[in-house]
Amino acid sequence: MAKATLTISSKNYSSWSLRGWLLAKFSGIDFEEIVTAPDDASARAEILLLSSSILVPCLRHDGAVIWDTLAIAEYLNEAMPDAGLLPDDRIQRAHCRSISGEIHSGFTTLRASLPVNLKGHFPGFKIWSRAQADIDRVWFIWRDCLEKSGGPFLFGEKRTTADAMYAPVVTRFVTYDVKLAPPLKAYADTIMAMPEMQEWIAAAREEPAEIEELEVEY
Repeated sequence: MAKATLTISSKNYSSWSLRGWLLAKFSGIDFEEIVTAPDDASARAEILLLSSSILVPCLRHDGAVIWDTLAIAEYLNEAMPDAGLLPDDRIQRAHCRSISGEIHSGFTTLRASLPVNLKGHFPGFKIWSRAQADIDRVWFIWRDCLEKSGGPFLFGEKRTTADAMYAPVVTRFVTYDVKLAPPLKAYADTIMAMPEMQEWIAAAREEPAEIEELEVEY
């Protein structure tokens, strides 16, 4: 199988790049990482939530060019079927796709209010009520999945697309000191302890560039 390339942007700030990178890692596909320059316009648009058409991350493999994170997940599930990016059970598979699609297209207030910043830590951060509603929904999704599957991941023993899609939310909760009930804290700790997450975070901490903060209008 031909070696893939995955174009990503900032490891400190980019939730979408983290999702695409984790999906590639979970799948086991052999890929080369290409990092866009900090001043690249499309990368900045992705990081700062200014683009409705996000072109990063972008997976190139065997003639295919895929730039939507869910499309990357579906492609890798077909290309690397033994990785189990989607559950084997039909009902669980539909559930996994549903909650992955929900985080892909929703939770806009959570994204804007608690942007990904792996080098940051803000104890006692004030959570807006609208962002809290998004957080409550995430908690419900996690609790529901973990109770049904038994954990440690959302759909049981294996990491799936859903775990990659919600991993940036875990980092947000760590950065902004969001308190979690014990079962949810255990899940968040499991995600943060993954070797892939540790590798990504270590690289994020080495990034020299800072992204200007912009005020977000709701």
